[in-house]
Amino acid sequence: MESRIKAPAIKFGNNIDTDVILPGKYLILVDPYELGKHALESLDVDFVNKAKDGIALIGGKNFGCGSSREQAPLALKYAGVKCVIAETFARIFYRNAINIGLPVIECAKISEITKTGDVISVDLETGKIQNLTNDKALQGTLLPPFIMEILADGGLIENLRKRMEKK
Repeated sequence: MESRIKAPAIKFGNNIDTDVILPGKYLILVDPYELGKHALESLDVDFVNKAKDGIALIGGKNFGCGSSREQAPLALKYAGVKCVIAETFARIFYRNAINIGLPVIECAKISEITKTGDVISVDLETGKIQNLTNDKALQGTLLPPFIMEILADGGLIENLRKRMEKK
């Protein structure tokens, strides 16, 4: 995982729930790449094509609310989402994203300074978020070292595997 991310933004609003991120009918899929093909399709049928080269997903308040399905952040990651920046996250979605190695940062007012198509720069080490298109910057929530370690290892399972090998 890169600690600095630069990508075009795709912006959504408040209360984007896990059923919208990945509709329930796709929960039978086990291949993460297949899950990724259906990310956010009910909000934007062309989302996967827009995201495939890497994007920063911008959300409003309560991003990832709804059921606790781990497949929702997994679908985003494999669709091409490099990070999700939202004003607030549903607690379980936030932790599931970290567990699968998808960076998530809370940042008040991110929706106010960003629109779809803007280029966003994120420094995960410092939490600094900059909109390179309009030259506005905000401070996101700083991720603690243990979360940075999980993200650097690609997710919780790999992190635990590495820790066990050291013993």
